Amino acid sequence: MLHKMQTMASWSRRFATTCSNASQKVVHRQINKLLIANRGEIACRVMRTANRLGIRTVAVFSDADEKSLHVKLANEAYNIGPAASQQSYLRGDKILAVAKKAGCQAIHPGYGFLSENVEFAELCQQEQVTFIGPPASAIRDMGIKSTSKHIMSAAGVPIINGYHGEDQSDEKLMQEAKKIGFPLMIKAVRGGGGKGMRIAETEADFMPMLQSARTESEKAFGDSAMLLERYVRSPRHVEVQVFADHYGNAVYLYERDCSVQRRHQKIIEEAPAPGLSEELRKQLGEAAVRAAKAVNYVGAGTVEFILDKEDLSFHFMEMNTRLQVEHPITEMITGTDLVEWQIKVAAGERLPVTQEDIVKRGHAFEARIYAEDPAGGFLPGAGPLDYLSTPETSNTTRVETGVRQGDEVSIHYDPMIAKLVVWGENRASSLQLLIEQLTNYQIAGLQTNINFLIDLARHEHFQAADVHTGFIEQHTATLFPKKVIPATKVVQMALAHTLNERVQSGASLGAKTCGPFDVEYGFRPNYRVPRSIKIKVGAMEHIVTIETDNDGSYSVRVDDGEWMKVTVRRKPYANRFLLETNIEGHVSCFNAVISGENISLFDENGMIGGEIVQPRFLVTERSMGGVDASSVTAPMPGVLDKLFVKPGDTVKAGTPVAVLIAMKMEHVLKAAKDGVVKAIPNAEGSNVRKGATLISFE
Repeated sequence: MLHKMQTMASWSRRFATTCSNASQKVVHRQINKLLIANRGEIACRVMRTANRLGIRTVAVFSDADEKSLHVKLANEAYNIGPAASQQSYLRGDKILAVAKKAGCQAIHPGYGFLSENVEFAELCQQEQVTFIGPPASAIRDMGIKSTSKHIMSAAGVPIINGYHGEDQSDEKLMQEAKKIGFPLMIKAVRGGGGKGMRIAETEADFMPMLQSARTESEKAFGDSAMLLERYVRSPRHVEVQVFADHYGNAVYLYERDCSVQRRHQKIIEEAPAPGLSEELRKQLGEAAVRAAKAVNYVGAGTVEFILDKEDLSFHFMEMNTRLQVEHPITEMITGTDLVEWQIKVAAGERLPVTQEDIVKRGHAFEARIYAEDPAGGFLPGAGPLDYLSTPETSNTTRVETGVRQGDEVSIHYDPMIAKLVVWGENRASSLQLLIEQLTNYQIAGLQTNINFLIDLARHEHFQAADVHTGFIEQHTATLFPKKVIPATKVVQMALAHTLNERVQSGASLGAKTCGPFDVEYGFRPNYRVPRSIKIKVGAMEHIVTIETDNDGSYSVRVDDGEWMKVTVRRKPYANRFLLETNIEGHVSCFNAVISGENISLFDENGMIGGEIVQPRFLVTERSMGGVDASSVTAPMPGVLDKLFVKPGDTVKAGTPVAVLIAMKMEHVLKAAKDGVVKAIPNAEGSNVRKGATLISFE
């Protein structure tokens, strides 16, 4: 719980003693074996640097991650428990036991999980295992938002008006909320990653939002304490990368703009922040360094600010006492390896540079690729990566990921698949490269946000750097337009399906080659038989009629439209079924991925999905009930955390009936109409699939 609130004077005295504390004796320790207490892309990221430095790596994994990429990349790996993170990746005692058993001198926590856990940092120190992160005291002070506000104020860092007190009663919080005024932000004192955060637009919203934030915070951080802040409409979220050593040296590596977010979580970041003067950039950097020195910080940290979009005034929001998800864009513009710095500073070395040595160059973007449904409120998803093809990496393109084709995005962890990082000489060239490489990031078998990221990057206001934290909400109409699928795309789907059948036919007959023009079994020249294929794209079904002409071309029409002259050829390229079509003189190239009856086309606009509709007698009989108001179903895979009703209960429309936990977020499910509960097929704590019936009504 909250520490006893110290007075402003005591924090001022503490700030004044920073320099003397920084001169304490530094222990030098050789690190030749490192345990990474994390999973996924950040574990792989740390391993790459460790391997380059000649340091052996040890991975830990849950039952769900036994075949994961980070396990394969490590020199050694140890199982630490069941899939649930509370029983595996959050078990500091298990992880430390593995570190000692494996002979590791240090533990790198990555981000999330134990990276900002005070008790784990202290336990490592007690067991004489180097924790690659800041001192436990810094994690404690900056991890408790109310405490951090007082420290920052004493250090001369601007803070925003709010309530950060110990009295957490409903009455006190409501009283303070009225003083601050609405809208206001409710935030978990130990929060992060958008968890335990709600916006109360009006006084009537306050209590429901407060209770929801408390519940989510308790689950995520084991603490339900809240703070209140004035909510700045249309602010920019700008954060500064800082780094400090054991000798009192601290530098800033410029700032990142992380304004464009959904569910209070970042989705795309860039560095440096656009539109800032060099003077403002310096003010932000120096304020961030003061913040770090105020808590005797050591290692990599990020100081986050709210920047008013209108007058460009800034206020301290929080400090993340760890490596950030978006650290690669800072590395791209400064030519540094922050993980290498982390390891060397933890071993007792001094910072390799002074502030004057750090020069920013060019512009970088990071786009986070998630398994989620943007049009469905960005609800997270899960499932297998049936097909995965990524852009080629280079000095200007990085792909940070922890998955391969065939891996599964698990319901137990964050749904991020990868981070795509690009660099250019300026913002315009970097943004153009981002769009191009997003079109080259191709995933089938699982819904992702890639198409949305392409549309976002092309949006005129984003192109103009007119960004703020409400960007997606403000531009919903233009970011989610109703898209009309051209007839040419339906033609391409039908041709891809037809040519894929020929390839498969050739393979099944033992052919040495499997090109789309291999002669299939039973082929007779000059024998023209029209073929009709029914294709469903979105909610629309189309009939595509194909005739093979004598010259090897095709005559094709969609529904009752005009006949089109089409030629097609395959272009060999890695693992892609790359096709080039000439439709009435328009030549275009696309990749086709076909899995069963599903077809995915990838081109310069992203992915378009379709389905071959088989004749009714070939389709397995399915339930025709669908999803309607007579039941409450799971909108995504997850864990059924709470049930508020039981069979026989009468409920009103809009009544909360259950809570689903998915991707570490809490989702409250409500009844769509008045009714009487008939059955509840799953018990609390059950893992449920997307679409599963959770509650049915009479």
